[in-house]
Amino acid sequence: MSLAELSMTEAADAFAKGEVKAEALVQTSLARIAAHNPALNVTIRLEGEAALAAAAAADKARAVGIKAGPLAGVPMMHKDMYYRAGKVSTCGSKIRQDFVADKTATVLMKLDAAGAIDMGTLNMAEFAQNPTGHNAHYGHCHNPWNVDYCTGGSSSGSGSGVAGRLFYAALGSDTGGSIRLPASICGVTGLKATQTRVSRHGVMPLSFSADNVGPLVRTARDAARFLAITAGHDPYDATSAREAVPDYEAALTGELRGLRVAVCATSFMDGADEPVVKAFEEALAVLKAQGATVQYVAAPSMAAINAYTAVISRAEGAAIHANWMRDYPQDYAIHLNARLFGGYAMPAHYYIESLARRGPLLRQFVAEAMNGFDVVATPTVKTRVPTLAETDIDVNPENWSRFMAVSANTRPFNYLGLPTISIPCGFDDRGLPVGLQLAARPFAESTVLRAADAFQQVTDWHKRSPLA
Repeated sequence: MSLAELSMTEAADAFAKGEVKAEALVQTSLARIAAHNPALNVTIRLEGEAALAAAAAADKARAVGIKAGPLAGVPMMHKDMYYRAGKVSTCGSKIRQDFVADKTATVLMKLDAAGAIDMGTLNMAEFAQNPTGHNAHYGHCHNPWNVDYCTGGSSSGSGSGVAGRLFYAALGSDTGGSIRLPASICGVTGLKATQTRVSRHGVMPLSFSADNVGPLVRTARDAARFLAITAGHDPYDATSAREAVPDYEAALTGELRGLRVAVCATSFMDGADEPVVKAFEEALAVLKAQGATVQYVAAPSMAAINAYTAVISRAEGAAIHANWMRDYPQDYAIHLNARLFGGYAMPAHYYIESLARRGPLLRQFVAEAMNGFDVVATPTVKTRVPTLAETDIDVNPENWSRFMAVSANTRPFNYLGLPTISIPCGFDDRGLPVGLQLAARPFAESTVLRAADAFQQVTDWHKRSPLA
């Protein structure tokens, strides 16, 4: 196996055992970036020399017997909305093209402490506000399986880069699916933990009530290790949960016997494209073959959940961008300008109602859709992967329904705050990936990780590589 094909945990473990040098891993990433980034448009800021220096330091430390961290020697790049003191963080926007952060995101500090090598920042949807990955300022990201197709957004560079084996892991963010969508569409693994599970300190906000920090990686085991390092209460983020952080990797037993899977056929399957349904049903068959039980159930109150999700996202986004919208409205992409202006027309009581109903609707969903079940399964994206042209709403507003359909199955889990993972489970008739989405009760990340890892132990979809 080439170094580029190692997963994040395989690369970290190989480094810790002295089987590979960090410098070789970084050189591999830099070579892949040089070869493929011109077509994919993944990076915004690449810091190759700094990464090589960090790798040399890691190799020297290991050579003299200094214990390596759990991610030591592993090259990563991150969505360009994670602040690092003294560095520019564009957030994929024109407005912040010269913004220099005065603090470092807690999640970056935790990755640094674990020994990860930060190689720079990645392209993304402007201010993390679209599900396809289009960006009018830095150019669109391209899908490594076929460059005419979208990557999913808003963590577009993260999904495309990890899938293309340009680096071993990347931070994304997820407010309506922005980790899980590029994971599904690019064919990698993406984890959105329970709301508040991971600190958001030093991260550009999109929606106070729905933002999540998390990884795009190759495998569920990668996601488990990544989450164990980054989760936990942070005194700099008062909203971060105080729940104890378990050993997520220890939960990866490979065992599915007794796992109870609920399939929400209504809403999440309505209007799904046939190739997606086929891949999803085949994934369910794998779960059943490994001992899981699968039952179809109705998902309650989805119309209300979807409506409240839209209200919160628009109202909170409008509040965050109020000053810039007054001073620089011309510097936003057309679709984002329209989206934010719509937020200013929201009656306050709609927003308050949306917040007030969140707890009751979560309790109802768990009580009805998850009663007697461990996980809920859906396709991550219920349509085939669209082309960039089919979802460009700045060029053609008639693409709006196609654009919004991309995130139809991911948005509800942000409003509900449930831990949710997307893993590859097949390909559509165009040769583009299909994702399986698994959700569980609050703080039951171990459950979705165990199920995803067990699926990956008997399938190879996550090992398929789009680029030579």
